[in-house]
Amino acid sequence: MSFKSYIRFSAIALLLILGAGSAAMAADAGKKHHVVFQLTDNDEAKWNQALNNINIMQDTLGKENVEIELVANAGGLNMLKFDTTVGNRLGATIKKGVTFSACGQTMKAFKVTEKDLYPGVKVVPGGNIEVMEKQEAGWTYIKI
Repeated sequence: MSFKSYIRFSAIALLLILGAGSAAMAADAGKKHHVVFQLTDNDEAKWNQALNNINIMQDTLGKENVEIELVANAGGLNMLKFDTTVGNRLGATIKKGVTFSACGQTMKAFKVTEKDLYPGVKVVPGGNIEVMEKQEAGWTYIKI
């Protein structure tokens, strides 16, 4: 095989590979993704990391193509309270369609009521149960 033939063959192979990748991406473009994040402590840096990851996912995939829920239990519950240090970011992320769920069992243990939570946060019976059910339904799990 001559050098010119080799270059031509390589270019054609590269175009076929790129075309196949583009076709796969196009086929995946209409796919609805489902992601559940879990936070179990009130570390502000971890919460900001999670919120950054959520925003990147929505920006990259399109918020209509990804359903996201963040479940907080144990110490993570504190960051879902109305006076949280990440409250303004929670509000903006809720407006973008992300669900924030507080563990009802942790709320009982910490004597937290729904009135203590940031507006728009939902309460689930158990944080770990919520995560388990999401995983059983095929959701991608991310622990921060």
